[in-house]
Amino acid sequence: MLKNFVDFVKEMYGGQEIIPLHEPKFFGKEKEYLLDTINSSYVSSVGKFTNQFENSIIKYTNSKYAIATVNGTSALHIALILAGVKKGEEVLTQSLTFVATCNAIRYCDAEPVFIDVNKETLGLSSKKMEIFLTENCEIRNDGFCWNKNTNKIVRACMPMHTFGFPVELDEIESLCKKYNINLVEDASESLGSFYKKKHLGTFGKISAISFNGNKIITTGGGGMILTNDKILANKAFHLTTTAKVKHNWNYDHDEVGFNYRLPNLNAALGVAQMELLAKILKAKRDVAKKYQDWGDKNGIAFVKETKSTTANYWLNSIITKNITERDKFLQYSNNSGVKTRPIWTPMHKLVFNLQCQKTDLTNTEWLNDRLINVPSSAIIQK
Repeated sequence: MLKNFVDFVKEMYGGQEIIPLHEPKFFGKEKEYLLDTINSSYVSSVGKFTNQFENSIIKYTNSKYAIATVNGTSALHIALILAGVKKGEEVLTQSLTFVATCNAIRYCDAEPVFIDVNKETLGLSSKKMEIFLTENCEIRNDGFCWNKNTNKIVRACMPMHTFGFPVELDEIESLCKKYNINLVEDASESLGSFYKKKHLGTFGKISAISFNGNKIITTGGGGMILTNDKILANKAFHLTTTAKVKHNWNYDHDEVGFNYRLPNLNAALGVAQMELLAKILKAKRDVAKKYQDWGDKNGIAFVKETKSTTANYWLNSIITKNITERDKFLQYSNNSGVKTRPIWTPMHKLVFNLQCQKTDLTNTEWLNDRLINVPSSAIIQK
């Protein structure tokens, strides 16, 4: 079966000697827009393409506001600040995620609480979240959700849409409202993914998307804050531009801000990439369909979008029988030039998170032992 898989992937990707896990696709006006930016001399935080990129994301996601940042992690950081997360408070999130999710919480001097995931969505489990809240939390006279065990406020919940597969948003959103917890979506991997025909990142108070080099589209490095709240949008722009007070020539700052604004040079790449998004997403779904058809014939389970969702299939994933089979698969495929990888080390296993609170993480451990990401680059016919 392993040789069969390697042969299938190499044939699908045109017989390349080395098949990467995911690579960007440039087949539009990327060079033209980059040259335009260089010729204009506006290559840093000022220029037309940054605004154009934000507007293209607003149009595509139907979010009211979008603020471009230097990377997805900075977008998550600002999103949490604007959700009111303060030092010593708690943020519910999942252990099965990339470290940036957890890092952003730490940047706020807050503490992550790890909730188990759902096997089907790969994201935060609403049932496990409800159990945690019911057993450990209460709404006090101040209207906030308090953890009875730690005597700390649970300020936010930040689920991550793993590999672009939507979490159980209806249930999670309902729990957040019941317990007065701010919903902050980590939609870093989710451009082009929808829940009940609504784009991910537009459900919570505020959210973040990433445009790293390995994402659906890329700006090299880059992120985007999404919100429907004008006040939060204005504050996000202010904080990401060093909290500079608007003036034609004076440099004055009214609070501690961050140098997080996406450079015009990167945004130029993003504008060109957005023009290609529909073709890239279609090609991604075509790759996913090929994998699923192959898996059905060979008894291999691939992760699929759930009912009422549309996934972007950023990374296709195989579920093996156990960790032994997983490791054999990883070793054979990588030694054969087909780049595969296990899922990230769960956050609760990292040395700086060993003391964090957590629920029963049975599904997290189960997936960690079995899930493999396989080559998922879009195949574009030129």
